[in-house]
Amino acid sequence: MNRISGTFDVKLIPQAPDAGGEASIGRMSLDKQFHGDLEAASQGQMLAFSSPVKGSAGYVAMERVSGTLSGRKGSFVLQHSGTANRSAHELKITVVPDSGTDQLTGIAGTMVIRIDGGHFYDFEYTISELTESSAE
Repeated sequence: MNRISGTFDVKLIPQAPDAGGEASIGRMSLDKQFHGDLEAASQGQMLAFSSPVKGSAGYVAMERVSGTLSGRKGSFVLQHSGTANRSAHELKITVVPDSGTDQLTGIAGTMVIRIDGGHFYDFEYTISELTESSAE
């Protein structure tokens, strides 16, 4: 298992709800720049809902990350699922299976993000060599 950490910059841009979409569910585009052993840009979409109860909310997102990871070039997709239950927060960010391309084919892993005077990530990943039979 490889473990790396670094910083990232993020821009969230509110989007109009889809035609017929629920107005209380927010939609945003994601635009990130990762720095450190992950030098990459990402773009994605996020859906979010905030409850009338203070501190309760949820979001899901998908983002394609493209760049260099520890010297390997390629891309992969991250899937986010976050829930805030008043003061308890839970966030899961995982690499979508078989989403890796180029030198990142076979990547699997999880990411943790921290906001503490800036945006930080911790990424644990493996890259397995795919055999012809596992790619079918």
